[in-house]
Amino acid sequence: MTVKARAFQPGELAIVSLTLRETPATVTLVAFGVDVPVFRVGDDTWQALVGLDLDLKPGAYEWVAEAVLASGIVRQSRTVAVLQKRFETRRLRVESDFVNPPPDTQARIEAEALFLRGVYQRPADARLWNLPFVLPVLDPVNSAFGRRSIFNGEARSPHAGADFLSPAGRPVKAPNAGRVVAARDLFFTGNTVIVDHGLGVFSMFAHLSRLDVAEGSMVEPGQLLGIVGATGRVTGPHLHWALRVGGARVDPMSAIATIGDVPAERAR
Repeated sequence: MTVKARAFQPGELAIVSLTLRETPATVTLVAFGVDVPVFRVGDDTWQALVGLDLDLKPGAYEWVAEAVLASGIVRQSRTVAVLQKRFETRRLRVESDFVNPPPDTQARIEAEALFLRGVYQRPADARLWNLPFVLPVLDPVNSAFGRRSIFNGEARSPHAGADFLSPAGRPVKAPNAGRVVAARDLFFTGNTVIVDHGLGVFSMFAHLSRLDVAEGSMVEPGQLLGIVGATGRVTGPHLHWALRVGGARVDPMSAIATIGDVPAERAR
């Protein structure tokens, strides 16, 4: 078993590779106590993507792979040491409505949260993507992933995506193939597209000014999803790309560095 990652820290993506001399009846991988989907990439090679969630606690974790072969059961294990990562914290004073949405929006917010939970709980059970992943835009990305914000003394959820410094009107392309499972206006993220890449991998693009895909449609790498805007709860135009892998919130630039078409030093 080999494990590759940009870093073994919260918010990172790891790719596990297994080489088997026989075609197995089944291959499984358990990481962080849960089953991780495994997929075949060659005659004797199997892989899995493991997300290290933004809130993962530092420590040593044992990952165990098991293959059922005609000659018997083969098990391999690897101890992964997850290191601590400190994320930026910012404290801001803003208008109260920005921190606490008006009461008449609460029903909408709750309905949209229920919709999103349903989307992420029903991933395609087949791999829809092909390596590598590509950037949705070529603009610079800031370092806001994982940043904690405290508005008017109230803590908010950490920033779970990468923000690209893209101007309004910039075309946003699909980073890989998949099925569009959301293409609609949402209270917090504005015009939003979510692509299910299969096996628990999802991309979400927020604050678009225009949607160019419909829910249920299939997309290919590089296909137009929409254009950059400033819809939802933002102060200016930019592209927000969030990535989930098996429920873990992962920095998309970690995926680009690990399984993408950009050298690791440029994906930081």
